[in-house]
Amino acid sequence: MLSGRRVFSGLLISLSIIATALPVSQPIQAQTPNLSHQEIEKLQQQALQQTRQGQSQQALYTLQKLLKLAQQLKNRKIELGALLGIGLNYKNIGQVRQALKYYNQALLISREVRYRLGEAGILNDIGELYASVGKPQKALEYLNQALPIFREIRYRLGEAITLHNIGLVYSTIGQPQKSLNYYDRVLAISREVRDRSREAWTLNNISEIYNTIGQTRKSLDYFNQALQIFRAVGDKEGETTTLNNISAVHDPIKPQQKSLKYFY
Repeated sequence: MLSGRRVFSGLLISLSIIATALPVSQPIQAQTPNLSHQEIEKLQQQALQQTRQGQSQQALYTLQKLLKLAQQLKNRKIELGALLGIGLNYKNIGQVRQALKYYNQALLISREVRYRLGEAGILNDIGELYASVGKPQKALEYLNQALPIFREIRYRLGEAITLHNIGLVYSTIGQPQKSLNYYDRVLAISREVRDRSREAWTLNNISEIYNTIGQTRKSLDYFNQALQIFRAVGDKEGETTTLNNISAVHDPIKPQQKSLKYFY
């Protein structure tokens, strides 16, 4: 079986973290006393740093304080940011039920305040969560709600991520052709925005699908395209993974590391 890895975990901030950062803005400063605003800003920056560093338990503690303060001030935008951060950190530590609880609260507020990027990001994350617990139809329901919003607001990164996630769900339920259709769209966006790393990893994903359905020549063609890009951008890990995958296609009897599929 082919080997895989999570893509861009060190380069991309989760949609949920981006959404967490956005609500604290000029209008909110005008709504809150200076002292409260300073405390909000401090808590938010602390929570973002803790989340980025993988300190989920500390981030949850900080975000709960932020949530309480937001509710005291009756500021829905700050409350939304806190709920998003809490949901994300529960997701990161595998507590799906808790993550869904907070994401659903955040989803209601995002619609109330008409925060479309936040709404789409939450829908995408809920879809990921349902996919991770083996509920593909539920996952597709939420992902397909996120996709048109990302297109409406012309947020290409979000669109690419959601397309990838839909493709991955179809791959896991044994619909490779549908999976390829979505991966092809991710590939087109990656080339449009000249994101070479994403292009290479998408080529890798497409290669794996072709290998799974027995189209070895196509699989090797896409792997070799990915390999050239990884070498061009100096991604040693991507190069090694792709070389291992090419070796596995040539020698399918040889034991390979179990393939790991991740949303990104």
